[in-house]
Amino acid sequence: MKTLVRGGMVVSMDPAVGVLPRGDVLIEDGRIAAVGAGLEADAEIVEATGKIVLPGFVDTHRHTWQTAFRGLGADWTFDQYRVAAHGTLKPHYRPEDVYLGNLLGRLEALNSGVTTMLDWFHCALHPENADAAIAGLRDAPGHSIFCYGADGPDITPEIRRVRALLPGEDMALGLRGPVMSTMDETATDVALARELGLPVSVHVHGTGGWRHGDRPIAGMRERGLLDERTTVVHGNDLSDDQLLMLADAGCSVSVSPDVELKMGFAPPVTGRALAAGLRPTLSVDDCLSAGGDLFGAMRTALAAERGGVTARDVLEFATVDGARALGRTTGRLTIGHDADLVLLDAEDLSVFPVADPVRTIVSAGHPGLVDSVFVAGKAVKRAGRLLDVDLPPLRARLLESRERIAAAAGVSWTA
Repeated sequence: MKTLVRGGMVVSMDPAVGVLPRGDVLIEDGRIAAVGAGLEADAEIVEATGKIVLPGFVDTHRHTWQTAFRGLGADWTFDQYRVAAHGTLKPHYRPEDVYLGNLLGRLEALNSGVTTMLDWFHCALHPENADAAIAGLRDAPGHSIFCYGADGPDITPEIRRVRALLPGEDMALGLRGPVMSTMDETATDVALARELGLPVSVHVHGTGGWRHGDRPIAGMRERGLLDERTTVVHGNDLSDDQLLMLADAGCSVSVSPDVELKMGFAPPVTGRALAAGLRPTLSVDDCLSAGGDLFGAMRTALAAERGGVTARDVLEFATVDGARALGRTTGRLTIGHDADLVLLDAEDLSVFPVADPVRTIVSAGHPGLVDSVFVAGKAVKRAGRLLDVDLPPLRARLLESRERIAAAAGVSWTA
């Protein structure tokens, strides 16, 4: 049960270890046992010469069920997305469609080095859809958190049902409010989450005004609804004093820079969050509008926030800070942490020669560099190919799913 990843350029994300121009990572029983140079062990050897070795990426917010309609929303504003995805497509989703979207979407994320991902699920038209979404996540390797964005007058029985199916660390509650519901409903949902030991995630952004005023975080603070298990998604239009409230309560914020800029939100909150004492995390959001890898999100986050934000910061958003927000012992190559590793091809001409691996990853990284991925010490991708996954029949089923939904919804994706 030992594996030695040997001779790579190690980006540990651990200040005590730093970057090793040529280093080794020893994995034992799914955890990091040692990080250093010239390690020796009776273990399976993974040669990493010519590779960058770093922690797996963490995506803190993705609507994975929409995978089949990749790229359809590249030109959409948020209002167009809301009408098309939720008003036109979603009513025609069956459990099989949800399952395939979540499975292929999770495999896509894994293929690009995302070892931990929060699936923000809001296609819960029927309980069977939620069950299918969970099954899709479970059938893909990787750490997956099912964030149930249930809707309706009384979500309590359904949340309790699903909570009984999942360990606490694999589930979160997606709040309906306070932007799209009342503060009383938000308080009820938070109370349920706390009773069940669930973290909460909540969308807060504005594209022309909020339904219940422009100070939702202040309202939540007054009701005692903020704590260290609260993640605010987007937060673009939040005032600086409300960002301070989030920081004071120990909350986290999930930034989706590609989608936010494309859909016409206010500028990403990255720099203002840092100034308030928050460490942002990164997310893809949806593959209707953006690529499904965090390389693009990192690059956009850096470009959108020049000055005060460094490449090192951005890589931390995608690893260390994401893991902290989701309560996971990953994001660093640190002794005792989960052995979630990614090996990038440092000899690919798009990045060669690598002088500074951190800056290279953030400025020029892409999914094509991902040679190997390990989750809890187990290889799930090697030599550029996912292991133990039969993709051709899954691709065929997803295409069939897309065609059925599109026909039922009257949607065409040709230009």
